[in-house]
Order: sequence, then C-alpha cells, then structure tokens
Amino acid sequence: MKDNGTNAFIFDMDGTLVDNMAFHTRAWQQMLAEQGVEMDGDEFMIKTAGKTNREILPNIFEGISDERLHELGTRKEELYRKAFLAERRTVPGVIEFLEASKKLGVKMAVATAAPNGNVDFILDGLDLRKYFDAVTTAADITNGKPDPEIFLASAAKLGVEPSNCIVFEDAINGLEAAKRAKMVAIGITTVNSAQDLLELDSVSEAHADFCGVDPAVLIERYLPERAKASSED
Repeated sequence: MKDNGTNAFIFDMDGTLVDNMAFHTRAWQQMLAEQGVEMDGDEFMIKTAGKTNREILPNIFEGISDERLHELGTRKEELYRKAFLAERRTVPGVIEFLEASKKLGVKMAVATAAPNGNVDFILDGLDLRKYFDAVTTAADITNGKPDPEIFLASAAKLGVEPSNCIVFEDAINGLEAAKRAKMVAIGITTVNSAQDLLELDSVSEAHADFCGVDPAVLIERYLPERAKASSED
C-alpha cells in the first residue's frame, strides 16, 4: 500500500553516490581489448550508462551465449573493482545529505543497473547501506535505463507514489528514466556538465556534488503538497 503523504529520494549509485564512471569505462576498454575489440571510451560511457551488462554485451558480441555473457561481465566487474578500490569514496557531501534526509524521515532507495557484487562493493564497502530502505539492482529488473522500470520498482518497494519521489542521477539515460517515471530529477555532474544536463527537459537542477544541497529545500521546492502535509501533522 502506498502512503500518499510520504516523500522519497531515489539515488543512482555509479556516478551519483560515488564518482567511478571513468573506472568503469577503463575496465570495459581493458576487457574488450582482451577480446580484440576497441571502443571510444567517452562515447561508450554515454551510450551505455544506466544499462545492464546483459543489455550491453549482446550489442558488442552478436549471438553471445548466456555463459559467455556471464564470463565477460564478471571479468569486466573484477577489473573495475580492482581499479577503483584505492579510490573508493563517496561524492562530497553524500553522507551529510543522507544523514539530514534520514532525520527528516524521508524514505530512501538506491536504483542501480550494477550487478549485486558491485552494489556490495560500494554500499557495504562505504557503510552506506544503513541509510536505504530499499535497493534495486540489475537482478531485479528486465530493462535498464532509460526505461523507468528501476525507478518505479524502487518507489513500489518504498510504498511511495512516483510523484512523491526525487531522483538523483548523473547519466542522461537515468535522467530520462526518471522523467518517464514522472519523478523530479536532480542531476549530478560527475560525467556531464551542468549546462548539458540543464538543457534536458528531464532535469530540474544540477549540482557538482551534494555539498550545500538541503533536502528540506528540495522537498519544499519540488514536493510542496507533501511538505505542506508534513508540516500540518
């Protein structure tokens, strides 16, 4: 049952909670080079951000078997985690934002196309899981972003109406998915510039990180009816 009076924040993980997209791109390049495939890193990252490995790999290797898909996907993620381990940290201001949101009683979820091993690597490795009421991963969905499935599934897990949710995303595919889910979208500029993100009709505002971003202000600005209801309780 959904609670019409509850607000929720839904966070992408890669590129939003952590600034790691360059490490993913380099891992893809290394894994594909091992298979004799070259690719343009920037173009690849923009096209594939928010998509699952099972969506990406068949577009590179036509007719790939499930076994081979799993093998190559596992290799890529091993390379990524090894490279990012020494740099593993949150985007500035994340912890303070999560703490403030929790104090406000905002429900929070992670919605990521990452496989479960990478989710554990970030959420448990950085002690972030305690802030979230739900986590939706590649294993829970059929379609990656820009399909809205992952955000709608997260809202359902939280028991919150999509219109009461604010999404935090770095990727254009993810921001489009938030729009299709009829959620407010806040852009994080770890990959794309603020100018580029603000040109999208799916983005309400954009920030370099979470420093100085006030969750109460966001609720008041974008979910005014919900903020009013909470103040009257």
